[in-house]
Amino acid sequence: MKKWMSKNHKIGILMTVALTFAVVCLGVRLARNDPDEAETYHLIFIPKTIDPANGFWTALIDGAKLGAEEMGAEIEVMGAGAEEDVEEQIEIIRQSMEKEPDALLVAPGDYSEVSDVLQEVVDAGIPLILLDSVIDRDIAVSEIGTDNYRAGKELGEYATTLVDGEGEIGIVSHVKGSSTAMERSNGICDGLGEASHQIRSVVYCNSSYEKAYELTKDMLDRYPQISLLVATNEYGAIGAARAVNDLGLAGKVKMVGFDSSVEEIQLLEMGVFQAIIIQKPVNMGYLGVEQAIHVLTGKKVEPKLDSGSKLITKENLYEDENQRLLYPFSGQ
Repeated sequence: MKKWMSKNHKIGILMTVALTFAVVCLGVRLARNDPDEAETYHLIFIPKTIDPANGFWTALIDGAKLGAEEMGAEIEVMGAGAEEDVEEQIEIIRQSMEKEPDALLVAPGDYSEVSDVLQEVVDAGIPLILLDSVIDRDIAVSEIGTDNYRAGKELGEYATTLVDGEGEIGIVSHVKGSSTAMERSNGICDGLGEASHQIRSVVYCNSSYEKAYELTKDMLDRYPQISLLVATNEYGAIGAARAVNDLGLAGKVKMVGFDSSVEEIQLLEMGVFQAIIIQKPVNMGYLGVEQAIHVLTGKKVEPKLDSGSKLITKENLYEDENQRLLYPFSGQ
């Protein structure tokens, strides 16, 4: 009897151990499948260009990297050599799909030309987040960027204080066909109101400092009555400002523009620019990664987010809040 009891006791112990082990294993498997459990996601970000000399794209990439670091994700940045090279961006998007990322973040270089390849991304089951610019299809899970129409309108409204009824206006835009160029130009024209009839020339610099410089010099030579220049991105703004400076027209030809590289801020301090609209590219990149992680972890996703903008003049340039926006990584 004692031997029988002893044998059953041993069997009971073994069954208890086996059951405990099974429960532990099941718990481990459930933990691995738990959407709240920390997991390293692989993200790819494709900006319009990777240009270390451009403050906007550098800050946007830094913001995305900061977001990935804080949220425990891996992010790879792949970009074209120039904003205008839409064909190269399309090829890079195709290359990124082969890497099977958990999510793809893209700043599309054109409103319609990249739509087909981005449709392929979505059809492949890869969540798509658009940053800075949009396309002609509503296929992204989230779109994060500046409210470009509103920013352009605010800049146009300020510009009306700089031009009288006699002076003419020149526009130095960036890439024709990009959503940002179209939205900003529409906002600028609406902000100018009646003064929009004074627009004498519109040129596209294809986001090239050198081309903006040459186009501006030619514009001012052909239309000497131009007294105000409006630039729609950093490349156009800096290229045009360098031309105005070299022609000795600083202060005579008033200038307003987009973005906030170190050179642009210096030109504002010097009085070459009267105002700049600064975007918040660090916010934009960070929010893009945040929305990607929300998609992957089943959290609420915002279909559209305005990353913000601010009009900066020489009068408010040194306010603490604006200094933090202008120099987000300076520790101020």
